[in-house]
Amino acid sequence: MSRIAIIGGHGKVALLLAPLLVEQDHTVTAVIRNPDHAAEVEAAGATPLVADVEQLDTAGLADALREHDAVVWSAGAGGGNPERTRAVDRDAAIRSMDAAAEAGVGRYVMLSYCGAGPDHGVDPETPFFHYAEAKAAADEYLRGTDLDWTILGPSGLTLEAPTGSIQVGREGSGTVSRGNVARVIAETLDANATVGRTIEFHDGPTPITEALRG
Repeated sequence: MSRIAIIGGHGKVALLLAPLLVEQDHTVTAVIRNPDHAAEVEAAGATPLVADVEQLDTAGLADALREHDAVVWSAGAGGGNPERTRAVDRDAAIRSMDAAAEAGVGRYVMLSYCGAGPDHGVDPETPFFHYAEAKAAADEYLRGTDLDWTILGPSGLTLEAPTGSIQVGREGSGTVSRGNVARVIAETLDANATVGRTIEFHDGPTPITEALRG
């Protein structure tokens, strides 16, 4: 049994992930910004921890993460505001990595997106550009840490029912259900073979456990 903190614990993927982790006998802390969301994360089996990661410094984040075994970053500013996107998706994400190290949490799983990176190719005139830049910076920072990291890059998210099967790689269907993303995160946390890897994926034909073996 592990103690897992999900930063962004009220997101659609996080609310699907928490019950899967509880079923695996893990203890889940859902880090949320809005106390009004506490009941919903509790219903998913997680213990709510109200903390605004945009405002907390590294020491504050370390206090929140201490005594956990793994961190899942599933937070996001939601786009639209370039300054807040940089503050959350880049700066707070990077602080959370430093905080995990400071708190002695070795395992870190970053939820990114398929196509992320310095060569993302997103038009600077589009709202998505600022998110793409922030994620590229955060992912690159994570790769340079001593954490046991995995970066997951799902393609376009859907609300379809999870199939339990995916296709790994940048090429693929272009979509993946949030339920499958939650299953990939849960499997990743238990799969040592995923440490130090960036895994992009779509809905596809290969069972998740098999697909993650690389």
